[in-house]
Amino acid sequence: MWTLSGFSDEISPDLTEQCEVVTGLGMKYVEVRSAWDVNILDLSPDQLGTVQKTLSAYGLKVSSIGSPIGKIGIEDDFAPHLDRMKHAAEVAGLLGAPYIRIFSFFLPAGSDPAQHRGEVIDRMRALTRVAEDADLILLHENEKHIYGDVPSRCLDLIRSVGSPYLRLAWDPANFVQVGVRPYTDGYAQLRPHVEYVQIKDALLADGTVVPAGRGDGEVAETLRALHHDGFDGFFSLEPHLAAGHATGGFSGPELFRTAWRAFTGLLETEEIPYA
Repeated sequence: MWTLSGFSDEISPDLTEQCEVVTGLGMKYVEVRSAWDVNILDLSPDQLGTVQKTLSAYGLKVSSIGSPIGKIGIEDDFAPHLDRMKHAAEVAGLLGAPYIRIFSFFLPAGSDPAQHRGEVIDRMRALTRVAEDADLILLHENEKHIYGDVPSRCLDLIRSVGSPYLRLAWDPANFVQVGVRPYTDGYAQLRPHVEYVQIKDALLADGTVVPAGRGDGEVAETLRALHHDGFDGFFSLEPHLAAGHATGGFSGPELFRTAWRAFTGLLETEEIPYA
């Protein structure tokens, strides 16, 4: 039984509306990235308390903290960011989230990723130590323009850090947007390290984000293979159907429902049970 979740802030800045839409779709989990247009790591203690109470009132649990950790330049000061990682671990503990989504740092435009590899690995090891201490799993997302934006460097990160507390979040649209055919080019090498799947699709021609199964993200092929392999985990809707930007994306209630119908339609076609 696969478990559906989603970046509920793509529905609305208002947390109550987020909860109403996802529960209306029968979902039991959300991935928390922001509320009231404030990033989850910047909410006040009182606001975090409201998030906790509101989710509980709707019977919702948190699959992952959709943090912005690692979304800074590799040459930016790391010490404050490490403190932010420690806060992310505290927020995950408060909300009962087993995972925190992270990134592997933006590289200067036109630079050779190999020049920055050592610093990236050192930083990723430091972030992972925080997760180890908190008994939380970090999910590295293959965001475009970061070190780990292609399969070979995603694999390098996992192997170099060498910790069970650092795993991969698979995002097919992001792979497409850097010219990668996700299933064809990445599945075999990355599958042993994939812990979590983010659901959005995109067109190779221009990177436009589209509902799952309507782009070049080889979503159906990937689902079929994951099912065959016995994958049992979260699939988090991150539609980006109205807008996408460096800190997230937006779809609105109706387009979020469109994304949900597209993905669940694929699951039903493949006869894969979900909840």
